[in-house]
Amino acid sequence: MARAVHVFKEVVVPKGVDVEINGLFVRVSGPKGVLERDFSHARGVLLKKEDSRVVVETYFARRREKALVGTIAAHIKNMIHGVTKGYRYKLKIVYSHFPVSVVVDEKERIIRIKNFLGEKADRIARIIGDDVKVRVEGDDVIVEGIDKEHVGQTAANIELATKVKDKDRRVFGDGIYIYDWGEEE
Repeated sequence: MARAVHVFKEVVVPKGVDVEINGLFVRVSGPKGVLERDFSHARGVLLKKEDSRVVVETYFARRREKALVGTIAAHIKNMIHGVTKGYRYKLKIVYSHFPVSVVVDEKERIIRIKNFLGEKADRIARIIGDDVKVRVEGDDVIVEGIDKEHVGQTAANIELATKVKDKDRRVFGDGIYIYDWGEEE
C-alpha cells in the first residue's frame, strides 16, 4: 500500500487572534483569553505559521499520521473559536416530585445538586478548568468558557451526576439534561 508523500491542513487565523508556535506547543490568544496546548505526543507532525495561517503537515504519512494532522488542525480551530467567541452549554433541571436545587461552589470548583429524588446526600459534579463559569438561572444551568473540552466535560459531569440508578428511566425522568450548546451569545 502506498503512502501519501505530503499531507497538510491549513487553519486560517482571523484578525485579533495571535498564534504562537514553539515546536509542537501552541499558544492562542484573543479577546476572550489565552489557550495553550502541547502536541508533543504527535510524532512526525510539523507545525508552522505562515502569514495568517497555521500549517499542520507531515511527510510519508500512514493512516495514523494523516488522522493526526486533521485532529491537530481541528484542535487549533477550536482554540481560535474559543478565544474569539467562546463556548456555552445549556442544561435544564427536570423534576416531577422532589424540587431539586443546584448550588455552584466557586471556591471548591464543584456543583452541588440538592434533594435529587429526595436523597439526603448531595450529588456533586466537578467544574473542570479555571476558565469555566457556571451559573443557575431559574431551572437552567449555563456553563460557559473558552476551552471547548473543559466546558463540554463540565456539562457532562453535571448530567452524569444526576443519573437515575436502579429505577425505570421512563418513569423517573428527573435529572439535569443538556438541551443546547454552541458559541456564547
